[in-house]
Amino acid sequence: MRYVLFFILCLGTNPIVWAQERASISGFVIDATSGETLLLATVRVAGTSSAAATNTSGYYRITGIPPGRYTVVASYLGYSDFLQEVTLEPGERLRLDIEMQPASIEINEVVVTTDREGEDQRDLGVAMMEVESVKQLPAILEPDLFRALQLLPGIKAASDYSSGLYIRGGSPDQTLILLDRNTVYNPSHFFGFFSPFNPDAIKDVRLYKGGYPASYGGRLGSVLDIYNKDGNRNEVEGGLSIGMLASRAYVEGPYSKGSWMFAVRRSTIDPLLSALRDADVEGIPDLFYFYDINAKVNFDASRDDRFSLSVYSGKDRLVIPFLDDAEIAVALGNRTLSANWTHLFSDRVFSNFTVTASHYFSLPDFYVGGTVFRRSNNVYDLSAKGEFEYIPNERHQVKAGFWAGNFTMRLRDTFDDQEGLRSRIGSPYASVYLEDAYRPGSLVLLRGGVRANYFKQGNHLRLEPRLTVEYQPTEDVRLQAGYGRYYQFLSLITSQFLSAFDIWLTTAEGVDPSYGDQYILGAKTRLAGNVNLDVETYFRTMEQLFELDPFLPDVSGLDYDEIFHAGRGRAYGVELQLERPRGRLNGFIGYTLGRTERQYEQLNEGAFYPPKYDRTHDIKAVGIFELGRQWRVTGVWTYATGQTYTVPVGFYKLNGDPIQGRLQTVFDIKGFNNRRLPVYHRLDLGISKSGRLFKLADYEVQLQVINAYNRRNIWFYYLDVEDGDTVERTEIPQIPVPIPNVSFSLTF
Repeated sequence: MRYVLFFILCLGTNPIVWAQERASISGFVIDATSGETLLLATVRVAGTSSAAATNTSGYYRITGIPPGRYTVVASYLGYSDFLQEVTLEPGERLRLDIEMQPASIEINEVVVTTDREGEDQRDLGVAMMEVESVKQLPAILEPDLFRALQLLPGIKAASDYSSGLYIRGGSPDQTLILLDRNTVYNPSHFFGFFSPFNPDAIKDVRLYKGGYPASYGGRLGSVLDIYNKDGNRNEVEGGLSIGMLASRAYVEGPYSKGSWMFAVRRSTIDPLLSALRDADVEGIPDLFYFYDINAKVNFDASRDDRFSLSVYSGKDRLVIPFLDDAEIAVALGNRTLSANWTHLFSDRVFSNFTVTASHYFSLPDFYVGGTVFRRSNNVYDLSAKGEFEYIPNERHQVKAGFWAGNFTMRLRDTFDDQEGLRSRIGSPYASVYLEDAYRPGSLVLLRGGVRANYFKQGNHLRLEPRLTVEYQPTEDVRLQAGYGRYYQFLSLITSQFLSAFDIWLTTAEGVDPSYGDQYILGAKTRLAGNVNLDVETYFRTMEQLFELDPFLPDVSGLDYDEIFHAGRGRAYGVELQLERPRGRLNGFIGYTLGRTERQYEQLNEGAFYPPKYDRTHDIKAVGIFELGRQWRVTGVWTYATGQTYTVPVGFYKLNGDPIQGRLQTVFDIKGFNNRRLPVYHRLDLGISKSGRLFKLADYEVQLQVINAYNRRNIWFYYLDVEDGDTVERTEIPQIPVPIPNVSFSLTF
C-alpha cells in the first residue's frame, strides 16, 4: 500500500488545471516509405526543453507546452530530421503523426542530420542493435542476431559453436527473451550454433543487460525484447538471400485496412551433406534441416485502434549415426502466437493488450542395437497481458500493467517401449506492476517502480522494487544509477551432451525461487566528432540458484523438493564502449573487466569458483567502412581471457566391465575450474558490393572470411590414459582454419 500512496503523491500536479494553461502534442512516428512505426524515436519542441521518446508502439506525447508558434523536430538514427511548424492554442491537444524519411547514402558521406540533443536515448543498462548491422557483420555461415549481440560489452559467448547469451555473469536462462511480447523458450538452431530469429523479419531489438524496469519480470538478469516487422503499408516489396548454410526470403505489403509480412528461412546445406555422404565421410548426418517461418498481419481499425496477429514456427530435424548399430534422431523447435490490440483511450492514456501462446518441444530418440530410448519434452505457456501508459503532464509518465498465464512442462521417457518417467509440472502465474518516470526538474529523472509476482507452484508471492536516477549536468553528459530486486521461478537444467535434453523445472513447496539484487552506475558522454563514450559498472547477487543435485545416485522415490541443491553467485565488473554510430566509418570498441563466481556446498569444498564462461578481460572491436555508393568493408576483432577448466591432480581405475576386462578411469579433482585456457582472439573480415540488377531489383554480394589470420583457439582439452600410467592431453580447437562465407541477396 505504501508504494501506491507514493505514486499518488508523486502525481501532484492537477492535470485539469495544467491543461487549461498549457498545450500538448501526441501521435505516432513512422517510416515514410514503409509505414513501420519507429521505436525510441525522439520528438522535441525546438527552443524548449520539452521532448519525448516513442514507446514500443511508436507513440509519443509531449505535455506542458506554453501556447505559441514552434518547430517540432523528430530524430531517429538513420533518418533525416523531420521538421514542422505548429501553432498551439491554450489547452490544445494536437495530434501530430510524423512520417520520417530514411537517410540516403551518398558517395562522400552518409546523410544523417540527427540533432545531438534529440537522438540521445541511451538509458541505463540498455543496448540497441540495428538489424542492418546484424546483416552486415561477418558471420559464420549465416547472419545471426545472438552472435551479433555477443559483440557488445558485458555479453560473453561460451564458444565459437554457441549462440548462448551470457550477460553480466548470468547463464542464458537468466535472460527473458520476448518476440512480439511473447516468451520464447530455448531459442536456438543447429543445437545452439545460432538463434532462430530471421533478420529479414525483425524490426527492432532492445536488450536490457541489467537493471531493467518493473514492466518486465521473471528472470534474474536481463531482458531481450524483439519485435517483428509490421509489413509495408505503402507498397509490396520483398527480398531473397542465398547463403552457404541457409537461404532466406521475405515479402510484405499493404491491403485496404493495414499491412502484412511473411518471411521464411531454411537450411540449404543438404546438397553438401549428400555429397559428403556419397564420399563416405564419417560423422555426416543422414538427415539434417531447419526452418523458420514468420508471419504478421495488421488491421488498422481506426486512428486510435490497431490490431495485429503475429506467428512464428521453427524446427530442427537431425538423424545422425554413431558406432556401428546406433543412431540419434532429434526434432526440436518453437512455435509462438501473439494477438495484440493497441488502443488510445485519449492522448493521455495509451494501452496495449496481448494474448500469447508459446510452445517449445524437444523429441530426441536413441537407437542402439535394436533398443530404442525416447524422450518427449514439451513446454507450453499461455498468457494474457495488459500495459497502460498515463502521461498527465510534463513531470510524470506513469505505467501500469498485468501479466497472467499458465506454464506447463511435460516430460516423458520410454525405454524399449516401456515407460520409465512421466512428469507434468503446471503452474498458473500472475504479476502486476506500477512505475512512474518523474522529472522534478529539467536535469533530473527519477524512475521508480514495484512489481508483484505470484507463482502457484509452491504458493510463492514476491515483491520487486526498482529505482533508477539520472542527472544530466550538461547537454553531453548523463550520470545514472540504478537498483533492482529480481526473482526467477524457473531453472533450465542443461545437458552437457545435447541441448535437446535441456529441460525447464519450476519452484515448488520447499523449493524457493531464485532471487538477486542489481546495483548499477553509469556515465554516458558525447565527445567531439559524433563519438559516444558509455561507462557502466555493476554488482549483482544471485541467491537460491536451484539445480538438480548431481551427487544423488538415484532420484527414484524422492520427493520433488529433494532432487535439488541450491547455491549462490555474484558478478561484478566495468564496461566501456566507445562508439561512432554513424558516418562513413562507424562502429565501436568495447571493453569489459568482469568477474562471476558460484558457490555450492558440495562443490569445490564449498568455496566460490568461476564458472566456465567467466572471463576477466573482454575486448570487441567492430568497424564498418563505406568505400562508396556500392562497396562496404566490415571487420570484427575479439580478444578474451581464456575460459576456466579443471585440472585433475591424479587418477585411479575401477572395475567397470569385468566380463570384457575393462577398467573405468576416475580422475581425482581437488579444485573446480582451477586453470584457464590460453587467451582467445580472432579476426573476421568482410567486403560487400551492392547495385542494381537489370533495373529489376537491388542486389548485394558479400564475401567474408572468419578467423582471417588462422588463430588456433582452444575449445577444451581431452584427457585420456594410455599404457596404464600415461595421461595424454589432446587439444580440441574451435574454428581450426579460416572459413570463407559467400552470400547473395536481392531486394525488389
